[in-house]
Amino acid sequence: MRTAPTPNKFQYRIFNFYLDLSEIDQLSHKSVWFSRNRWNLFSFYDKDHIQFGKENVYENIKAFLTASGVSNIGKIFLLTNLRVLGYVFNPVSFYFCYDSSGEPLVSIAEVGNTFGEIKPYVGYFKQAKGTIANPEVYIREQKNFYVSPFIPIDSEFEFRLNVPKEQLQIGVDSFENGKRILTTSFLGKKIPFHSKYLLKLFAQFPFVTVKIITLIHWQAFKLWIKKIPYIQKNQNLEKQTGVTLGKITEPVPLTRHD
Repeated sequence: MRTAPTPNKFQYRIFNFYLDLSEIDQLSHKSVWFSRNRWNLFSFYDKDHIQFGKENVYENIKAFLTASGVSNIGKIFLLTNLRVLGYVFNPVSFYFCYDSSGEPLVSIAEVGNTFGEIKPYVGYFKQAKGTIANPEVYIREQKNFYVSPFIPIDSEFEFRLNVPKEQLQIGVDSFENGKRILTTSFLGKKIPFHSKYLLKLFAQFPFVTVKIITLIHWQAFKLWIKKIPYIQKNQNLEKQTGVTLGKITEPVPLTRHD
């Protein structure tokens, strides 16, 4: 929901996948409708996510976190969209990273834009209830990334992240000059990874990744009609720091809110 400068509210139903990055190859044995790095009804491609000079997503994230000062990395889980019949667009994906003893360590919000760029925002876990109001990971950082042409590049992102359990509760907000101007919530419930559910999801939400990019442009058109100031991609290039086309240029400082 956008609250400023002009209100704009919307709600859509979609679905995401919550993947153990060490078990992605095994998922193709659970369903004929899923593949890794190959075309299918649903497919996971390593190149669709952060690149840090390694062969797969797990090794890339591990190397990126190690370079950022995080050690003893164990399991890594990823909440994301898969390619549907070869196409994907991920406005944001979330990594939940654990240490070798299974304790939660850090989380990464991997934000993407329509230009194919990706930027990570990283924060530590803390003791919390695991709700949007009291999240396990809280990150508030300068955006410095071109996401929406209607939100300034030097605004702030606020991420309220919780490990997906039976229920999903994640919040992503935007602030401009200390004022909350956009509130977004991701709410859902978990279902098993099984061929019958994959087919059911495709029947309920056909071409969901096309739907996502289409709705993004539809909402942008509505804001343009309302004469919200429009920011060009080539404006303030010096503020657009971080990554280009998914390739990390440098580690990032970690956010800790104890």
